[in-house]
Amino acid sequence: MRNRPITEEEQEEIRSRYPEIFEKCLETAGSFMHEFDTRSAFSVSEEERVEQYEKLWSEPGFKKWLSNFYDVMMPGPANEDYAEFFRNKIRERVKDPMVAEMLAPKDHMFGSKRLPCESGYYEVYNQDNTADAHYEFDVIIYATGYDAVTGSLNRMHIQGKNGLTLQEKFAEGPRTFMGIQSVDFPNLFTINAASVGNFVRAAEPLVEWISECAVSACGPPARFTRSRHRPTRQSEDEWTQHMIEGGKNILRTQADNWFVGANIPGKARFLLTAPDTAPVMRAKRAEIASDGYKGFNLE
Repeated sequence: MRNRPITEEEQEEIRSRYPEIFEKCLETAGSFMHEFDTRSAFSVSEEERVEQYEKLWSEPGFKKWLSNFYDVMMPGPANEDYAEFFRNKIRERVKDPMVAEMLAPKDHMFGSKRLPCESGYYEVYNQDNTADAHYEFDVIIYATGYDAVTGSLNRMHIQGKNGLTLQEKFAEGPRTFMGIQSVDFPNLFTINAASVGNFVRAAEPLVEWISECAVSACGPPARFTRSRHRPTRQSEDEWTQHMIEGGKNILRTQADNWFVGANIPGKARFLLTAPDTAPVMRAKRAEIASDGYKGFNLE
């Protein structure tokens, strides 16, 4: 990541560009400032391709991940080409070849798991630490992952119609319309399940959409408390199928990761975020709103 402290002058420059930054984040697939190169990795010569890789590698932030050739972030040969470049960078940084090979990921595609956003991590393995010493600790915390998206919702014991709990409804994976609502849980709007990429930037438009939906569809708050707003069974079924089909060929589903709940023993494997880009999700929500919130029922 090449993280470092930034100067007050740099911070002021960033603050001066907030509108520009936010506008840019609305345009990109992952709601970050970065956008993919529209060229294929193999549409250029090997020399030019490696030059691009090296340029991105030398710069800070997510550029090496989110400003690369577009097909680097798709299953296929471009992804593997960049993955090997990435492995070689690890081999350059770790002095012991055996340790380097253990650290160079080969069991999943580049980008199918969250990248180790680090500065100086691999150099730690060059330290001359001993393995036969004893250390006393009060507590050791193993941060091995978290129950993403549906985990916190399930732990709240939310009950819907006829006593059905959200945990029961989501036992085989989340069943929602647009990640926003589930048929059996009227007036329950969820945020995280429908956002993609940079969470804060992607979630804000979703919060605005939900607010407008509550006001437009249900009227004043006093009326909202007497109304039931929920998706139709058909729209929920169709969206669930879209999640299944749309998720088959994206990187997030190609590895055992938290994007599909694989880090939680016993959790059903299911894509937990939308398979679409942030701009596509906003466009779909806008179309639904402009058509009188088609796919939802108000009782």
